Amino acid sequence: MMPKPSHPVPAQAPMAQPPLAPAPLTQAPLTPSPLTPVSLTPAPLTPAPLTHVPAEVGQALSPANNPVPAHPVAHALLRAASRLVSTLAFAALLQAQTQPLNFQNSPRIHELIRAGNLYLSLQDALAATIENNLDVELQRYSLPAAATDLLRAQGGGVVRGLNYTLAEVPVGVGGPLSPVVTNAATSGRATAGTSVPSNALELGVLSPPQVNLSVLGTVPQSNGTAVPIFDPALVGQLNWTHQTAPQINFGSYGTNALVTNTTVANAGIQQGFSTGAQASVNFNNNHQNLNSLTSGFDPYTGSSLGLTVTQPLLRGFGNSLNRRFIRIAGNEQKITSLLFRQQLIATVYGVIRIYTDFVALSEDEKVKQETVNLAEKLLADTRAQVEEGTLAQVEMTRANAQVFSTRQDLINARGLREEQEAILKNVLTRTGNADPEVRSAHIIPTDPLNLPEKDEIRPMQDLISDALVNRPDLDQARLQIENSQIGLLGAKSLTQPEVDLVGVMQNNGLAGPANPFVSNPYPGYIGGYGTTLDQLFTRKYPTYGIGVQVTLPIHNRIAEADLARDELQVKQSEIRLRQLQNQARLEVEDALIAMRRARSSFEAAEEARKLQQESLEAEQAKFEVGASTAFFVIQYESLLAQAKSTEVAAKSSYVKARAALQRAMGSILDENHISFDQAIKPR
Repeated sequence: MMPKPSHPVPAQAPMAQPPLAPAPLTQAPLTPSPLTPVSLTPAPLTPAPLTHVPAEVGQALSPANNPVPAHPVAHALLRAASRLVSTLAFAALLQAQTQPLNFQNSPRIHELIRAGNLYLSLQDALAATIENNLDVELQRYSLPAAATDLLRAQGGGVVRGLNYTLAEVPVGVGGPLSPVVTNAATSGRATAGTSVPSNALELGVLSPPQVNLSVLGTVPQSNGTAVPIFDPALVGQLNWTHQTAPQINFGSYGTNALVTNTTVANAGIQQGFSTGAQASVNFNNNHQNLNSLTSGFDPYTGSSLGLTVTQPLLRGFGNSLNRRFIRIAGNEQKITSLLFRQQLIATVYGVIRIYTDFVALSEDEKVKQETVNLAEKLLADTRAQVEEGTLAQVEMTRANAQVFSTRQDLINARGLREEQEAILKNVLTRTGNADPEVRSAHIIPTDPLNLPEKDEIRPMQDLISDALVNRPDLDQARLQIENSQIGLLGAKSLTQPEVDLVGVMQNNGLAGPANPFVSNPYPGYIGGYGTTLDQLFTRKYPTYGIGVQVTLPIHNRIAEADLARDELQVKQSEIRLRQLQNQARLEVEDALIAMRRARSSFEAAEEARKLQQESLEAEQAKFEVGASTAFFVIQYESLLAQAKSTEVAAKSSYVKARAALQRAMGSILDENHISFDQAIKPR
C-alpha cells in the first residue's frame, strides 16, 4: 500500500467550494453621456429642469466633446465629475417619484374671473394652457423618463424606449361656417335659419386627436450583442457544512466514518468594461476540521486570491459597440426635449385656433342678435301698416315667420358658442368643469379678430428652408434614424465569431496546526490564518493561465436575418423622414394659399357687407313709404346677415391660416413670445 503524504499539497488543498467565477455580465460602460438639463428635474406635477446641473457640465462630460485625458489625474477628475452629475440626476429622478400629483388650476385662472366672467386675452389663454393643460403636463413627464433610460444605459442596461404619441387640441365646433350643422354650408354663404345643430360629441370634435411621430415602425430593432454590466457588484458566500461519510478502507483516514466540518467564506467583486471585458476578483476561504488520523494538519485553512479577465476579440469587442445604448439614451434625451417642444407647438396652435373660433362665434352671435332685432323691428312696422290698412295681412305672416327664423339662427349661434366655450375651458384648466367657479363663468374674449394692413411674406422657398431646419418633429425623426444606425452596431457584431481571450492569475495559501498522529509535517504550513494570508500576499504559491476560447457557428442565420431586417427598417425610417419633410413643405405652401384666400375673401366680404347694408337701408326706406313689401325687406336682411357672417368667417380663417404657417415653420412659440425654458418649469 502506498504511504499517505504527511501534509497536504498546496495546489491540491481541499476546497469545499471552487473559487467564485464571474457571473455573466450583460450590460454597459460608465462613460458619462451628455445630460440635457431640461429633461431631468421633476416638480409636483411639472418636472422642472435640473438647474443645479448646467448644460455646459453635461457637454463637458460628453465623450464626444471631451476625450479621455492622457494624464491619470485628469482622467480621475473627469470620472469623479461624471459620477457627481449622475448622482445629481438620480436625486432629481427620486424627487420626481416622491412628489405628489397636483391637479389644481393655477392661480391665473381665478385671477381672470371677475363678476362671474372670465376675461380672456389670447396671451392669457396661452399662458394658462401652458400652466394647466394636461397634454403638456403629460409630456413633461417624458423628460425625467428619458433620464431614467440614460441612467439605465450607464449601468449597462438596454434602453426601454420612448412614447412618440402627442395629443392635439380638440377640433372644436369651428366658426360660423362650421360643418357642425347638419346641412353643409355653401361657399361664401351662411347657413340658413332652418338648420339644426348636431351633437358635437357624435361629430368627434370634443376628443383630442393624436399623432404618432415615430419613424421606426411597430417592429422593434434587435438588441444585438449583450452589453457588459458596468456597475460593479459585490458577491459573497458564507456556508457551514457537517458531513459524516462511511469509509470502506480504514487505512485511508484511520477511521471507518470520516467526519468533516467545513466553513466556507468567499467574497469578490466583478465588473464589466466598455471594451467588452469582464473582470472578477475573488477571495476564497475554506476552513476544514476532520477526524482523519492521516491528514498532516487538522484543522487547516485553505485560501486563494485570484483575478479572472475575459476580453472578447471579435463579437462584443469595442468601446463604440458597448457604449451604444448610452449614446442612444443621450439622443433620447434630446428627442424628449424636441417632443416636448412639438407638443407645445401643437398645443399653442390649437389654442390659437379654438380661441379664434370662439371669438368668431361670439361675433357671429352678435350678428344673429342684430338680425333678430331687425326682424322684430320689421314685424312691428308691418303690424302698424297692416293695422292702418296699407299692407295686406299676408305681409304680417311673412314678417312673423322671419322673426322665428332669425331666432333659430340665434339659438344655433349661441349653442355653438357655448360648446366652444366648454371646449376652451377644458383645454385651459386641469379640472375642466369640476371647478364650480370656472364652470359657471362665461368667457369674454378681449382680443378682436384683426387683419394687418399688409402681409409681409418672404418667398416660399425661404420659408420651406426655415421649416426644414427649425421644426422639432423633423429633428427628432433624424435622431431616431441616428439611433437606429447606432443600434446596427450590435446586430453586425452578433454575426461575427465568438473569440474570447481568458486570463487567470491566482495566489494560494494553506496553514493549520500539525496533526500529532502524523510525523514530520511540512513546517511551512504550520500556523494559523495569518500564515495563510502571508502566503497569499507574498505569492508563495501562484497560479497563472491564459487561453483563447472560440465559438465558430457553422451557420448564423438568426443573426444574419436580424441584421438584414434592421437594415431594411433603417431604410424604411429614412423613407418616413422624407414623407415628413414633404408634408412640411406642403403645410407651408397650403398655409400661404389659405392666407391669400382668406384675405381676398375678407376684402370681398367686407365690400359685400357694405353694399348689402346700403341695399337694406334703401329697401327699408321704400318700405316705410309703402313702395316695398316685407318680402323684399326680409330678403335683404337675410343677405346682410349672410354677408356679416361671411366677413367674420373670413377674418377667422385668416388668423388661423397665419397660425398654421407659423406652426408649419416651427416659429409659433417665438411669434407668440413663449419661452421654452419657462414652459418646461413648474408653475
